[in-house]
Parts: sequence; structure tokens; C-alpha cells
Amino acid sequence: MAIILTISAANGNPLPTLEILGHQVVGIGFDPQALSSVPRHDITLLDCRDDLSGAKSMARILSAAGWHRPILLLVNEAALAAISSDWGLRDFVMVEASISELAARIRLLLDAHQVQKADNQGRTGLVIDELSYTAKVNGRTLDLTFKEFELLRHLNENPDRVFSREQLLSEVWGYDYFGGTRTVDVHIRRLRAKLGEFEGLIGTVRNVGYLLSPEGNHKD
Repeated sequence: MAIILTISAANGNPLPTLEILGHQVVGIGFDPQALSSVPRHDITLLDCRDDLSGAKSMARILSAAGWHRPILLLVNEAALAAISSDWGLRDFVMVEASISELAARIRLLLDAHQVQKADNQGRTGLVIDELSYTAKVNGRTLDLTFKEFELLRHLNENPDRVFSREQLLSEVWGYDYFGGTRTVDVHIRRLRAKLGEFEGLIGTVRNVGYLLSPEGNHKD
């Protein structure tokens, strides 16, 4: 079963059938600050029924933040005319959908996400196990702290995407972290040391930030 983050103007679970299907549900409202403290999850369900403008704003925020979990929109007929691919959605489901249809859409999203993760791992040589909080490179287990693991996982899920230090600080450490961006540099340096001969996977873009490059080429 999946862990599903629901984002709804009602700040609760907008689709009780999710729990009937056995999924674990975590709900937040249309508050961007709340995104910094959500637990790890598999799918994001964005409720577009009662506040279409607010839902679109949240979709844009998720897109700008490089949200790496599949987004499923919950819509009614009135919302269909407004949704488009620039919302960053993977799929949508009507509020009237049967429990079987909802189960199928969630299953397909999870399957597609697993395929994408496998493709990323094939490109980078990294194997990230989110359940055991372990990471391997070329079959060798890396001895990582929790934050090192989270940082490597975040970079690996977005290969070739450049993150500024500020972005990494907010997305990995959270908006409520008061330390400076030097923390990111320190953790990157430690990750490279632990990657050993594969340290080149983490590239630097001068005056911008860091990226995980599957080709293993630094960009200075």
C-alpha cells in the first residue's frame, strides 16, 4: 500500500476511499510552508474541487520546487476545463470514480514511478533503498548519515538538475532550518569522499550549485 499526501483546501482527507483501499493518508491545506514538514510519501493527491485557483497555485509551487512524487489531481466536471499539462500532473481522477478505478490509477502511478526510479539508478549506478535508508554504488554500501542519505536521494531522483544551495537547504533540511548554506557544502564534500572513485557523480556548477550527473563529469 502507498503513503499518499493529500493537499486540499479543507485541510483533511478529501477522498475517504483511499483509507478503504488500505493506503496511509497524510493531509495538509493550501499552505506552501507545510510542504517542508511532510513525511516521505509515494503520491501527491491535489484536490481541485473547491478552490481551483488555490489548487493551481499549489501545483505551480510543486512544479517550481521540482516535486519528485507523482501528482494525481482530484477533480469534478467544472475543473476539467482548467487543468493542463503545465500543472505538472501525472493523472487525474474524477470525484465520482469507482473504488476500482481509483485503485487502478494509483497502482499505475506507483508502477510508473518505480520504472522511473529504476531508470535513474541505471544511469547513475546508485541504488537507493528508501525503506532501509541505505544507498549502494556499484554494489558497495555507503556509510551515510541520515542527512547525507536524504541529500543523495534528493539529487539522485532529479539527475542532471542543478540545485542552488538555498534550494537544497529548504528541500532537504526544511524551511525551518536556521543554519547557513555552508552546511550543504560540508555534506556535499562528505558525500564525495564516501563515493570514492565515483565522487564525480556529484557535479558543481560554479556560482549556481550542485547536481548529480550520471556521466560523472564535474561542471565548473
